[in-house]
Amino acid sequence: MKNTFGNVFTLTTFGESHGPAVGGVVDGMPAGIEVDVDFIQHELDRRRPGQSTITTARKEADRVELLSGIFEGRTTGCPIGFIVRNQNQHSNDYDNLRTLFRPSHADFTYYYKYGTRDHRGGGRSSARITISRVVAGALAKLALRQLGITIQAYTSQVGDIALEHDYHHYDLSTTENNAVRCPDSTKAAAMERLISQVKAEGDTIGGVISCVVKGCPAGLGEPEFDKLHAQLAHAMLSINAVKGFEYGEGFAGVTQRGSEQNDIFVSAATDSPLTPHPSTLTPPPSTLTPPPSTLHPHPSTLHPSTLTNHSGGIQGGITNGQDIFFRVAFKPVATLLREQETIDAEGNATTFTAQGRHDPCVLPRAVPVVEAMAAMTIFDHYLLSKLSKF
Repeated sequence: MKNTFGNVFTLTTFGESHGPAVGGVVDGMPAGIEVDVDFIQHELDRRRPGQSTITTARKEADRVELLSGIFEGRTTGCPIGFIVRNQNQHSNDYDNLRTLFRPSHADFTYYYKYGTRDHRGGGRSSARITISRVVAGALAKLALRQLGITIQAYTSQVGDIALEHDYHHYDLSTTENNAVRCPDSTKAAAMERLISQVKAEGDTIGGVISCVVKGCPAGLGEPEFDKLHAQLAHAMLSINAVKGFEYGEGFAGVTQRGSEQNDIFVSAATDSPLTPHPSTLTPPPSTLTPPPSTLHPHPSTLHPSTLTNHSGGIQGGITNGQDIFFRVAFKPVATLLREQETIDAEGNATTFTAQGRHDPCVLPRAVPVVEAMAAMTIFDHYLLSKLSKF
């Protein structure tokens, strides 16, 4: 099984929804990074269940225990081990699902692949496993903070209720001001009403999370198969319930012409907030490096900007210094609190009604998960870029 994410900065996760704990091991974290435990816990609190009436009623403190790799408040460069203990499992709620395959869940596919499965809350396929991603993502965010790179995700659509503008039109600092995590208070109220209505009907609803990465230097991403947008897509599509990913103009751009889509380069001041200086990325040139040609100035002397950003900050799979923005589509949660038809492990047709505590809409709690996966991807490629230069 592939339980490890990343190339240089890696996360290996373990645990199940109704086991004793979930946790992980982060490797590749540079030494000397200041670790703000309160910040890590805050990120987990944004993801934890039971935080509002539109999320699952499962009550978990989700307190992180950092086991290794940190000494006197800073990373040591050694693997960082951590766990978050499960304390409020109601495993009996799943007894009626022991031999059933729930529609659109991983029950059948896990059983077919391994010949066994943990029916309690989905076991390894449960969204509770994303706890480990949030902890690792918080560590990556702490490192990115020192590089001036910030990541902000927000709910931009629930069902057919969607924001009408891109992120430039909203104050993203207000995202945490409501339970839906939407920066438009009017739309947020409508989204919350829809989720409450769907929940009362025993049904679920999906939507879209948008994300913006600011301050990312040019030059991140690898050619051909590890283009940065491909790696971001890989990260996002590995999140439970994700069905789609697009960056920049995405699918909306297919109706336009190249003359409308091209991002024109213009000169910009070196202190432009949209074009961070790549000196934070490129170490001093070696004494063996010949002087740069007057016809080909060293990249560190170039600080272009673009009139538009239809590319979403990535061109040729490599960052160009502009904002990175992308959207992630989440399907409706597969667990419905109403009667459904299915089959059992013997192939017999039957009906069942799910019990337990479930989210009617995953988006509010998925916002920090999207940020975490983006942070890990960006920081991993920052470290990769350092290895690619002398």
